[in-house]
Amino acid sequence: MPVSFKYFLLLCLLFLAACGGETEAAPPTPTLSPQAQLGKQVFSRNCGSCHSTTPDTIIVGPSLAGVATRAETRVDGFDAYTYLITSVMQPDAYLVQGFENLMPNNLSKQLTGEELDAVVAYLQTLK
Repeated sequence: MPVSFKYFLLLCLLFLAACGGETEAAPPTPTLSPQAQLGKQVFSRNCGSCHSTTPDTIIVGPSLAGVATRAETRVDGFDAYTYLITSVMQPDAYLVQGFENLMPNNLSKQLTGEELDAVVAYLQTLK
């Protein structure tokens, strides 16, 4: 094989490696709206010590990974927003099987209306 052909093949391989070959790029992480970003901060400060957003990770309460999808069908006649806001304002209304009611009943009174709406907006991103 001529030397120039070997260099050509080497350059082709390097080009493919630099371009990622046939590997598909991972989809970009969705950007949170400003309201959901605030909700994530409120969640981290007030909820994250008991609830994980990682699937199958239990801290004290159930994991909230996928909660937006489950909330859409959990209670007949409730959309995800109604279920989530009710669950925060009245934590004993819909207990997840296998968990005790340990969530503070006054959490919704400790949050401003803006913070409450924001945390629900964040929870709705957890599909």
